[in-house]
Amino acid sequence: MADIVTVTMNPAVDIATIIDRVIHTRKLRCAAPRRDPGGGGINVARVIQRLGADCTAVYLAGGVTGRILRQLLDAEEFVGECIEIAEETRENFCIFEQCTGLEYRFVLPGPTLTDDEWQRCTDLIDKLAVPSRYLVMSGSLPPGAPVDTYAKLARVAGARGTRVVLDTSGPALAAALQAGVWAVKPSLNELRDLTGRPLVDEAECIAVARGIVRDGRSQIVALTLGEQGALLVSADRCLRAMGLAVKVSSSIGAGDSFIAAFICAMSRDANLDEAFRYGMAAASASLLQPGTALCERADIERCYLRISTEVVSDRTR
Repeated sequence: MADIVTVTMNPAVDIATIIDRVIHTRKLRCAAPRRDPGGGGINVARVIQRLGADCTAVYLAGGVTGRILRQLLDAEEFVGECIEIAEETRENFCIFEQCTGLEYRFVLPGPTLTDDEWQRCTDLIDKLAVPSRYLVMSGSLPPGAPVDTYAKLARVAGARGTRVVLDTSGPALAAALQAGVWAVKPSLNELRDLTGRPLVDEAECIAVARGIVRDGRSQIVALTLGEQGALLVSADRCLRAMGLAVKVSSSIGAGDSFIAAFICAMSRDANLDEAFRYGMAAASASLLQPGTALCERADIERCYLRISTEVVSDRTR
């Protein structure tokens, strides 16, 4: 089996276009769209494969949009295993407004899975003859998937010695953390939703992350803070990295790129500091790409040379 496996329960065909100005009610003429394969785990796998690591993606897809998704992935020589579903794979779309430089993102819920469909995904992970070193569970759960789907996968994979990496939100995030994972990457808003706290300063964010580690819900918390960079907290370490000042074309896929480069570096035996810098470099590199495109390896390497980290504390409090 591949060294790294990603799971995407709710993939999408991502559509991006440009318009001069968004105006309500009016018929708006957009530029020619670009289409990219999307969904958290698929994006993570695409970046990992660009970086040359051994990775395969497990995803569910169906209908006409599902066929388009597979065609887009085939064009990239993507390594993955598709579980066929009955309903139509979703589309997401974003609009870049030229006059303001603002990006509007519209995310659809996705198809409703049957019990058999989501169960086939969990069964596939359970039946792997050789467990992967890392299992990345990324993205939302579609309608019909139980809220504890990721939690079940985490227990199965963790029992086989696999390092489970989690990037989701809402009840699915809370449930999977109760099962226990190796690493979790919430955004600031996702951590606020999880805790019900405003988290207005860095000290409070660090305290919450330390609590997650101390409770055994995750060994590593990588908290992404948008323009303010990110924090990485483990049992004996807390690192801060500032975001690079780059010309932002689009923020889509920055979090997925972070996870991909971080896990890729860890799979090559980098230490936490190096892997954190590599993840930050990939997130910064993704900002350079338009619309739903993802980061390129050459940009990641250039950004890596500019990323620095700072030790906030070497001990938990």
